Amino acid sequence: MIITKTPFRLSFFGGGTDYPAHYLKHGGSVLATSINKYCYITCRILPPFFEHKFRIAYSKIENAKTIDEINHPSVKGVLNYLKIDMGLEIHHDGDLPARSGLGSSSSFTAGLLNAIHAINGRMISKYDLAMQTIEVEQDVIGENVGSQDQVTAAMGGFNRVNFNVDGTIEVKPIILPRERKENLNDHLMMLFSGVSRNSQSITVKKIDNIKKKSQDVSRLGEMVDESLSILTNPDCDIAEFGRMMDEAWKIKRGISSNISNDFIDDIYKTAKDNGAIGGKLMGAGGGGFMALFAPPDRHEHIRNALSNFVHVPFKFEQQGSTVCVYEPQGF
Repeated sequence: MIITKTPFRLSFFGGGTDYPAHYLKHGGSVLATSINKYCYITCRILPPFFEHKFRIAYSKIENAKTIDEINHPSVKGVLNYLKIDMGLEIHHDGDLPARSGLGSSSSFTAGLLNAIHAINGRMISKYDLAMQTIEVEQDVIGENVGSQDQVTAAMGGFNRVNFNVDGTIEVKPIILPRERKENLNDHLMMLFSGVSRNSQSITVKKIDNIKKKSQDVSRLGEMVDESLSILTNPDCDIAEFGRMMDEAWKIKRGISSNISNDFIDDIYKTAKDNGAIGGKLMGAGGGGFMALFAPPDRHEHIRNALSNFVHVPFKFEQQGSTVCVYEPQGF
C-alpha cells in the first residue's frame, strides 16, 4: 500500500500569466506557497479476486474493468499516461473540499502520479512530478488550466515560478528571515464561501479574456517583483503586501465577469469594513476560498462579522508531494 500526501496552494500574485495562452507569448511569473492542508491518495495493487480491475473511491465509488470505463478524468488520464496494466485500488481523502480554488485537482493528479510511480518502485523528482502533472492535465485530459497549481502541489514551498516563452518553467524558492515569513503568515486568514464551482466553465471565458486583456494580465505578473521587494525589505511595512493584494483583486475581477459576483463582493466588502487591507478569491473565481490580509488584531473582528462562513487556519509548508506510507505488495 502506498499513501501520498500532497499540499494545496495559496497563490498571491501573477495568476493568469501561468496560462500557456499568455506565457508562450509574453512570459509569466507567479508568487505562491503550499499550505498545510492536504490531499491524500491511498493506492494498492488490486488482488486478482474481483470482477473489476480498478476500484476508485472519492465522492463516488467506481468499479471498472478497463481504464476506458473510468469516469474520473484525472484517474483515467494518469493511468493512460503511465500505461498501467495492473489492477489498482485508489482512495482519495482531502482536508478541504474540491473545486474550491486551492488547486485541489492538481494536488490529486500529482499525488496519484507520485503513488503509482512508488508502486512501480520509482522515486520521481519533485520537478519531474510537476512537469508530468502539467502534461497529464493539459495534454492528456485536455483541461483548460494554467501551470502554477501543479508546480506548487508537487514541489511545495514559498516560490516565485517563472513561465518562459520557450515553454520552460523555473522555480525559485523565496528566501526570507523566519520572522518576516511568520509575520506574513500571521496577517493571512482564509474562509470558505460555501460555494463549490466547476472552474472549467469559468476558465474557458477567462482564457479568451486573457488574450484580449494581456496588459492587465501582465500587470498581475509585474506585481510579483513588487511584492517581493516589499517582503525582502525589512524596513517596508508588510501592510503594503496587503494593499497590493487589494489592487490585484480589482484587476483580476475586471478580466472576466465570471470571476466575482454580488455575493463574493459583499463578503470582501464586509471583510474590509472590519479591518482587512486586501484579499482575493482563490483560483478561477465564482466561489471557493477567499484569502484575506489583515492585521492579526483584526482577525477576530472579521471572523465575527463573517461568522456564517467557515474559517480555516493554515500555515505555509515546504515539503510538497511526499510518499508518507510505502508498503509495496505484489500479486
